Amino acid sequence: MQISGKTKVFGIIGNPVEHSISPFMHGIFADTLGIDMVYVPFHVAQGQLEAALKGAYGLNIQGMNVTVPYKSAVIPYLTDILDSHAKDIGAVNTLVRDTRDGREGFIGHNTDISGLWRAMQSDGVSLKDEEVIILGAGGVGRSVAYLCAEHAKHVYLLNRDAAKAEAVAAEVNRKLGRYGQDCVTAMALADYKELLKGAENRYVVLQCTSVGLAPNVEDVVINDGDFYHYVKLGYDLIYTPWETTFMKYVSDNGGVAFNGLKMLLYQGIDAFELWNGCKVTEEAADKVYQKLCEKVR
Repeated sequence: MQISGKTKVFGIIGNPVEHSISPFMHGIFADTLGIDMVYVPFHVAQGQLEAALKGAYGLNIQGMNVTVPYKSAVIPYLTDILDSHAKDIGAVNTLVRDTRDGREGFIGHNTDISGLWRAMQSDGVSLKDEEVIILGAGGVGRSVAYLCAEHAKHVYLLNRDAAKAEAVAAEVNRKLGRYGQDCVTAMALADYKELLKGAENRYVVLQCTSVGLAPNVEDVVINDGDFYHYVKLGYDLIYTPWETTFMKYVSDNGGVAFNGLKMLLYQGIDAFELWNGCKVTEEAADKVYQKLCEKVR
């Protein structure tokens, strides 16, 4: 890599951020498409978010990804949000430098949602007429609830703290409810067996918590083989380890299991395209995905 005064600078802000695989991924994008850029992880300490954004703009940084804990906290410091999903969810993960006259700052987007949707399409997964169970009502689960509510027959949002699930469900239903009917039902995680009583169809289940993340690779949100008899397809948005305990349960009971690496890939592609005004071909996407697989497996 040859860095010059013409090299564009991008990055990711978060706390912590040292573990991020995004610099590796965007480096491959840049090499594959021949774009002169670097991508840097920026650790932003608590209380320094506004200063970090002002500094990034002053240093001519062209765009950044945002990870925990700043996906919602960053919004008051943006010049605009042009992404309808980001507005609905109240969270952004991608910042694009605002080049409009008189604007000094960044525009917010949410490519997590589009990334998951593109990952599902790549894997041949459709949510139409499906009943979906989402495990976890945190930041990821909340975003996924919006996506699934748009496309699925019905969504069940399970969380250890039922009140949190109820708040998210009420929010999604208020914004996306169809014909006066709720599209998301909140439940306490401990009550999951209620969904198995008289179930006529098997569910699509999305695991949206950090349970099972390395090094606690044996952990699983629901440790009950009976539950997985009713899972036709499971997405674990974790990709380290490559196959989580949740995924093993799904596969061992006849379901199809995916991890979250393709979501990471496609949210990265969407961000890369926003920043550089280019199109990443499927051939290039496949090349980057293979290198990501080699990195994390």
